[in-house]
Amino acid sequence: MVEHTILIIDDDIDLVEILRITLENSGFRVIDAQTGERGLALAREQDPDLILLDVMMGKVDEGFQVAYQLRSDEVTAQTPILMLTAVADQTGFDFDPKRDKDFLPVNEFLEKPVSPRTLVDMIRKHLPTSV
Repeated sequence: MVEHTILIIDDDIDLVEILRITLENSGFRVIDAQTGERGLALAREQDPDLILLDVMMGKVDEGFQVAYQLRSDEVTAQTPILMLTAVADQTGFDFDPKRDKDFLPVNEFLEKPVSPRTLVDMIRKHLPTSV
């Protein structure tokens, strides 16, 4: 079995650990960053097979900015991005993943909390080769 590397960019340390356990138990190698800046650096250095990206981190739109930068970088331009979002629950933030999906260059939106099975299935769906 080929080990795929998943980069998690999320500032919620507890969620990152839950995701890490879920993904490692499913045979994935996991690396993580708690800021968009560190996530971009790791993505360029490690060239992961897939990126899980949070919307809201230090800034309300940090995940959006990171997604644009990932898509404009030649190393990460083709890397699948699954955006984890709870923004539908946040007041004052008018973003709807279904309505606004053409606005943001990610492969899939997943609402937090996401079940482990759904997460692993979505990752496998978007990996360049099947696992």
